[in-house]
Amino acid sequence: MTNRQPQHKPFTVSTPLIATFDELAKLANYSLMDTLNCDPDATKNGDDHIERQVFSGHYVPVNPTPIKDPEYVAHSKAFFAELGLADSIAEDAGFVRLFSGDLSQVPAPMRKVGWATGYALSIYGVEFTHQCPFQTGNGYGDGRAISVLEAVINGQRWEMQLKGGGRTPYCRGADGRAVLRSSVREFLAQDHMHALGVSTSRSLSLYVSKTETVKRGWYSEGSRSEKPDQFVTEAVAISTRVAPSFIRVGQIELFSRRTRESERLDAMQELEKIVLHLIEREYADEIDSQLPMPEKVLLLAKAFRGRLTSLIASWIRVGFCQGNFNSDNCAAGGFTLDYGPFGFCDVFNPQYQPWTGGGHHFSFMNQSKAAQCNFDMFCSALRPLLTSEEEVLFALDEIQSGFAVVMASEMQSMWAAKLGLSSLDFTEHKVLLNDLQTLMIQTPVDYTILFRELSAIPDDIRPLKKSFYNNSLNTLNKNRVHESDISQTDTRWIEWFSTWKTLLNHDCDINNKSIDEVSQQMKLVNPKYILREWFVVPAYQQAAIGNYDLLRELQEVMAQPYAEQSQEVEDKYYRLKPLEFFKLGGVSHLSCSS
Repeated sequence: MTNRQPQHKPFTVSTPLIATFDELAKLANYSLMDTLNCDPDATKNGDDHIERQVFSGHYVPVNPTPIKDPEYVAHSKAFFAELGLADSIAEDAGFVRLFSGDLSQVPAPMRKVGWATGYALSIYGVEFTHQCPFQTGNGYGDGRAISVLEAVINGQRWEMQLKGGGRTPYCRGADGRAVLRSSVREFLAQDHMHALGVSTSRSLSLYVSKTETVKRGWYSEGSRSEKPDQFVTEAVAISTRVAPSFIRVGQIELFSRRTRESERLDAMQELEKIVLHLIEREYADEIDSQLPMPEKVLLLAKAFRGRLTSLIASWIRVGFCQGNFNSDNCAAGGFTLDYGPFGFCDVFNPQYQPWTGGGHHFSFMNQSKAAQCNFDMFCSALRPLLTSEEEVLFALDEIQSGFAVVMASEMQSMWAAKLGLSSLDFTEHKVLLNDLQTLMIQTPVDYTILFRELSAIPDDIRPLKKSFYNNSLNTLNKNRVHESDISQTDTRWIEWFSTWKTLLNHDCDINNKSIDEVSQQMKLVNPKYILREWFVVPAYQQAAIGNYDLLRELQEVMAQPYAEQSQEVEDKYYRLKPLEFFKLGGVSHLSCSS
């Protein structure tokens, strides 16, 4: 199973290389604005905050709208250390101004204008335009995400993007703001996913306004409603996310569509430029810049396929459900981009879906199908660059049609690793997995706790029962459970467990490994701690009244998801979901992020 993320090693903090905001400013380097096309209808000063159609160009210069009276909430200590940033910079006046939306006083060579980008929308492989207010698709894009800095730090280029930075031409009538609640969720999730070893955009900082608020639909206390049942006043916040680039599959689609629909002579040139920019930003180590364009396109498609299939397998491995995996939420760099209606599984359910608007097609175990749809749209978007190359088009078709095979291989490797087996190549291995998934649904079980307990390779099934939800869920659903049913369930688990141990011991003998070695390997792929929504809710509720202690505690605990932490941490964060949280609005399900 391929993985772009580093292995789970204890992180050591070195002496900061960047001790002041002015030192960070000197590293600014704006490849996107310097090499791609600006919208010719845009204002040069970035005063472009009214929704409008954008017909061409790769980006629109936009000034963020600063939040009023910003207050420091948190920063990612791990990411600061990787970048060589001193922790103290997070509360430096210049840093706070920039990453709360005020570019007016940034030192050179930083620029006093940010940028937003357009993209197209496809949902499960179907092109959409009607959700655009102009019914054309020319209004889709970064409605409240504004990039404010590119910098090359330690030889790596990073793009820094404000989430909630105010209106852009793509705002579609919205206010361009994010609230503290959703910002806390995204900030914690990005940090946690990186610690889990899942490729992701990174959290940099989080600031909240002490005086500016907006109204959002949300759930009343104790609500079991599917949709928010009230409007609440919430503090606005800005979180900054960081990645090598924020190019989406939908962006490549946008410029490809323009080659079909636009009368502009430069439409093909703009498509070629955005693809080359993607290669330079995300795939420079894999694709030789001297190669002819057709070869670059094929290598890009194959590399993206590898990253995307690995990403989905990693999502399933840790119990993550993105919730809304459209092409505009799919990073062309192959990492986790969108943290809107995401969630982590408590009870294993193939159809788990945290977002009330997502449906089964974006549910937990359907994420590989959604990814394939996005990959199909990506390949289709590349085809105009290859129109005169029949052999190359055939090769692209083969790469596209091979997605399902590569995805299946990644999933097979992932499940084998979770079970401590070297592979799932044999029929008895596949039967073992199928039987386990059936048992997990019928029992039901907590996904994370079950696999973590399996990782200890216990002598019998008693430790596995820590993951069983039998009594609580049956009480909730008012189902009567007979002792004979419990006994039968135990018998089936005992049989499965015995088969697993036999196969595991045989695998160890073949590969000359001890059970202890396998156990340690399993504990590196099966986390003990995940960011369950019912942990996050009290953290953002307390943050709303100015208490950030729980948020920071969660940040520390979730930064070590594979570690055996203190007994106090285990008692608090390694347990089944309490009965009262099932079917609770804002905990078990939520509307799209705000």
